[in-house]
Amino acid sequence: MVDHQLVYQEEADRYHRLIEREDFQANLLPAIQKITPLAELDLLDLGAGTGRLAGMLGPGARRICALDASPHMLTVALEQLRRLPEKNWLTAAADHRAIPLPTASVDVVISGWSICYLVVWQGKGWKSALADGLAEIKRVIRPGGKLIIIETLGTGVLEPQPPEKLQGYFDTLDDLGFQRSWIRTDYKFRNLEEAIELVGFFFGEEMLSKISREPEPILPECTGIWWSQEVQP
Repeated sequence: MVDHQLVYQEEADRYHRLIEREDFQANLLPAIQKITPLAELDLLDLGAGTGRLAGMLGPGARRICALDASPHMLTVALEQLRRLPEKNWLTAAADHRAIPLPTASVDVVISGWSICYLVVWQGKGWKSALADGLAEIKRVIRPGGKLIIIETLGTGVLEPQPPEKLQGYFDTLDDLGFQRSWIRTDYKFRNLEEAIELVGFFFGEEMLSKISREPEPILPECTGIWWSQEVQP
């Protein structure tokens, strides 16, 4: 089994090579923009990793703050963000449950493939950890703002098949009144050698059979998007 905690602590460059291959159909940004316009807003990318979402959403925003618990991942995020023409971003290492921002200081919080780790890494205490994380997020969102959560609904599948270990978390979001949709964000690789290396590295050898044997191999990915009703004071 792949140790994702170790990946995030030591393998940021390799991880970034993988996520650069995801969503070759470019479905993610339009799906986010359909939920809420982002232009000239203050954004928080929570669990920013190597800067994928921050680099995508930063252009046009008033400001974007990229936070992640792993300083190692943020070193790569800094490399990505420094290439942007805008200098409207900042980064910092932080836990989801202790966001170093003032109360009511951002318009939109976007968390991609990150809040799930409050669930899978907390064992039996995941419900409390999730509640603490969501409360802290609500604290920093301005009245009328939104929270957008992005998580996997299954890798190597053509239709959503949520991971069993995340089903309770997803049920909780439903119970809290989050709206949701899903899109395909398939991975497309330069060649089979690259696909085998990167898929095996992050998903494990059992996922290698799901890779298509085309000249530019594809690994299907279903991605869920949840968003809150407007946060009220």
